[in-house]
Amino acid sequence: MNFESVVVRIIIYFASFLAVLVSLPCHEFAHAFVAVKNGDMTPKYSGRYTLNPFAHFDMLGLLMMILVRFGWAKPVPVNPNNFRNYKLGCVTVSIAGVTVNLILAIIFCPLMMLAYKYLSFSGTSRYLQLVLYYFLSSMFYLNLGLMVFNLLPLYPLDGFRLYDALAKRRGKFYFWLMRYSFYILIGILLLGVAADYTGIAWLDIIGFIRDYIAGWIIKFWGLFIV
Repeated sequence: MNFESVVVRIIIYFASFLAVLVSLPCHEFAHAFVAVKNGDMTPKYSGRYTLNPFAHFDMLGLLMMILVRFGWAKPVPVNPNNFRNYKLGCVTVSIAGVTVNLILAIIFCPLMMLAYKYLSFSGTSRYLQLVLYYFLSSMFYLNLGLMVFNLLPLYPLDGFRLYDALAKRRGKFYFWLMRYSFYILIGILLLGVAADYTGIAWLDIIGFIRDYIAGWIIKFWGLFIV
């Protein structure tokens, strides 16, 4: 591995770290913001009604996110009993984080495409240009990945909270998910690692779905960026 490839790898990790610093706090703050708007002040009292990344990060989850693209932040504490409308509050708080992730991805996709189109990646500023491009790219793909991952109906992800809010009753499947979600999540992580080593892309379930959605968003913006 030559010096140039080492520098590029460091730039990719640095840009990914910056994207995590932006994306995860936005996701968690969205939960806090919508909970407060629904009448629950718990996020404010617990110091989570903020975009300060250090208020939201779990250090192990942050490290895992950077190293293996699979991590987590500290869940925002919410008391649904304080919602003015219980069901509406539960649904809107559940989807708040992934909605912000989707919005960020849609915003950063054309910025990524324009950077790729117009940056030269040469000259004395090539490393700064690479940082910019990989940051924009990370913001696009990371936020789509966070959206897909969090929509999985597995405890304690947002998809499970949404399922809980919409379910008419808590049947056997609900409690089965409560019991086995952790093991399913570990299995998904191991499949993602296996995809990296085997080159079989579809084994990375989250990445496969993320890239499928990314393709459609890129096609959409491609209608305007020629």
